[in-house]
Amino acid sequence: MGFSHEIITEIDNIWQANLNHPFVQEIGAGTLPVKKFKYYMIQDYVYLKDYAKMFALGALKSTDLATITQFSKILHATLTEEMALHRQYAARFNISEEALSSAEPAPTTLAYTNYLLSVAQSGGQAELLAALLPCMWGYEAIGKSLVHSPGAKHALYGEWIAMYSSSDFGSLTEWLMQKFDTITAQQTSTQRVHLTTIFKNALRYEVLFWEMAYQEEKWDV
Repeated sequence: MGFSHEIITEIDNIWQANLNHPFVQEIGAGTLPVKKFKYYMIQDYVYLKDYAKMFALGALKSTDLATITQFSKILHATLTEEMALHRQYAARFNISEEALSSAEPAPTTLAYTNYLLSVAQSGGQAELLAALLPCMWGYEAIGKSLVHSPGAKHALYGEWIAMYSSSDFGSLTEWLMQKFDTITAQQTSTQRVHLTTIFKNALRYEVLFWEMAYQEEKWDV
């Protein structure tokens, strides 16, 4: 068992909270209020603009061409496929691309992206991957868990589930996991504790992001 799965086993309570959040479950049931999904879609687009930078930093911190190429491939997929789906949703909600791109991050969005970029910029490739994995791995797991749900046939949520349950998204996620497991195979217990903390914090933010969308979080001042 690779280190990525060891971490998931250790923090299974947070992993389950991520998979079973009411926002996720109501997408699967096709019962999530549209206004909550609209809020989520806008904030996730804001998030993805910074999340995409993580893959650029991954390429920057790589020393071999194959790894640089793969990080570049994931960056391209994020910008041209994942974010394109958000733009399609925005059009259905009569939100212009300009309004979507200029949307203000909610408190949780800002905190999460700042954490990811801080880890990626200050750490090495192992730290960057530990911060990256919870989002992609979590979305892949959620997509696969909902592929046969009523939401998969929903007029609005079906495309979202199809995106994250796709074999292409799964392949990109699997590469990140394998890269992380390879890098961490020879690390010390102290280093592994450090990476587990990063992974755990990023996964906590994933749960908080669902809650933020479910509550349609606003700035108080």
